[in-house]
Amino acid sequence: MPQTERSGCPINLTLELLGDRWSLIVIRDVMFGNRRSYGALLAESEEGIASNILADRLKRLTEAALLTKEPDPQHRQKAIYSLTEAAIQLVPLLANMAAWGRRHTNPSTELSIRAELLEAGGPRLWEAFMTELRHLHLGARRPKRSVLAELQDAYELAVRRP
Repeated sequence: MPQTERSGCPINLTLELLGDRWSLIVIRDVMFGNRRSYGALLAESEEGIASNILADRLKRLTEAALLTKEPDPQHRQKAIYSLTEAAIQLVPLLANMAAWGRRHTNPSTELSIRAELLEAGGPRLWEAFMTELRHLHLGARRPKRSVLAELQDAYELAVRRP
């Protein structure tokens, strides 16, 4: 977390919290990849995050109340990270960033399929996804629809295409 703020502008404050090279990537991986442990986040990182950077970002995101950290009941020396409501509310921002990236960069087909579906589904799909994330991370009631499974199925299909 920054020690001093450059200004009280909400865009500036958001960038000071999330604008480094890795914070949104870590949130993305917890959100869309359901990677909840340090080991999973490190081993399955498409971008190859360094272990010290990951540890720092997890600490910063926890201190910023975007993630929570709880002991893993299955393994005493591990922790499980969960999104907070504030992080879940980043779904529209990430969906719009991904849509912009699809239009203005040269993304891979496999890694942009989720963005394509989120853009096509719009706010209605985002809300359904946020409802599911609230179930997975905050203990809310399980929704009937699994947007996460739909996004994962589409990704796996895109990976298998020649």
